[in-house]
Amino acid sequence: MEMPQVCVVLSGHTVDEMLKDAALAMAAGADLVEVRLDNLWVREVEIEDSEDEAETKRRARKEIEYEVLPLESVDLDDALSSFKQGIELPVILTCRPERQGGHYPGDEESRIEVLRTAIKSEVSWVDLEVDISIKERDSLMEMAKGKTQVIASHHSEEAPPPANEIISEIEDYVSYGDMVKICYPISGSEGALRIFEAAWELRNSEIKASLMGIGSGGDWVRIHAPLLNQNFVYSTMQTGWHLSHSGRINVSDLATAWKLLGYA
Repeated sequence: MEMPQVCVVLSGHTVDEMLKDAALAMAAGADLVEVRLDNLWVREVEIEDSEDEAETKRRARKEIEYEVLPLESVDLDDALSSFKQGIELPVILTCRPERQGGHYPGDEESRIEVLRTAIKSEVSWVDLEVDISIKERDSLMEMAKGKTQVIASHHSEEAPPPANEIISEIEDYVSYGDMVKICYPISGSEGALRIFEAAWELRNSEIKASLMGIGSGGDWVRIHAPLLNQNFVYSTMQTGWHLSHSGRINVSDLATAWKLLGYA
């Protein structure tokens, strides 16, 4: 059984925080890491509440909100240079727009320039959303040709459609990159099963894909990725009960699950 590549999405909102997480990911056995460049333009702020001190201490995870930083606060060239020098694993560079759940505060024109700069750094992978304009996509893919592989990603705001429609979407996006990544919000077992069914139907195809859900049950495809012949599995170095509720899984827990299920 061919094992999927495990990609750890780096936590943090500064270059130093991401570099530290990358070192931990490498030690944990990750195959590659994803750097969310858009996270450099926000910082986490804990939300104050009116609960008494004892109740606050009992909470496993504090609520946070994001404070947007000025575009000029990030020296992108310096950040990319630091990532190139400080991360030994292959890297996916992503700059997720707000329309797909990201944090980049600028307009689309400036975001495309961030992606151009990312490709110029000769990174291993770059993530390009499927809703980028055809003109800009063609230009970015031409830049990437021969040196940087492309992930065609789609983070839907709608619940998963039936499995055959998910498969149809993925087939439509195959020409958009070297691999298709698709993610849906889910709120119950029906959505999780639809994603799982689509992955099952695609398991013997030549399409390189990574399917997942955000929400309870979203980790089903990640946990059974070897069986489903998924290309990449996105994981995290974070720990805590909140991960399963959001459909994510810690990289060490993922390795343990694969061993227990006989996949590894």
